[in-house]
Amino acid sequence: MKSHTEYLWFNTKKHREFINITDEVEKALAKSQIKEGLILVSAMHITAGIYVNDAEDGLIADIDEWLEKLAPFRADYRHHHTGEDNGDSHLKSLLIGHQAVVPVTNGKLDFGPWQQVYYAEFDGQRRKRVLIKVIGE
Repeated sequence: MKSHTEYLWFNTKKHREFINITDEVEKALAKSQIKEGLILVSAMHITAGIYVNDAEDGLIADIDEWLEKLAPFRADYRHHHTGEDNGDSHLKSLLIGHQAVVPVTNGKLDFGPWQQVYYAEFDGQRRKRVLIKVIGE
């Protein structure tokens, strides 16, 4: 069994952004030379997430709107008593999840139709990282 690790770094221009990172995940897979196995993609921050879904602009806007309805920005989050103002960002991250696992078959990401890997930023405009860990043979 072999493994390969890479990190992606982000410093988004907006507070919330959804970034398609499928190409970067595929590049990490190619460097690993692993033909059969798994790729773990994990946001290394508590106010960001990773998800797999369609790369369609309308859906991305719907996801953003849905998250804002479920975890809206509010001034009264208890977390804000710590001096922070990003309580909603933590909740949005919990809803999306912080990692995804993608199977690797014949040296390729083994996706269903339309699936792509996304980095979801909920408290941006500062440097954050994503771990890509490829494991297999």
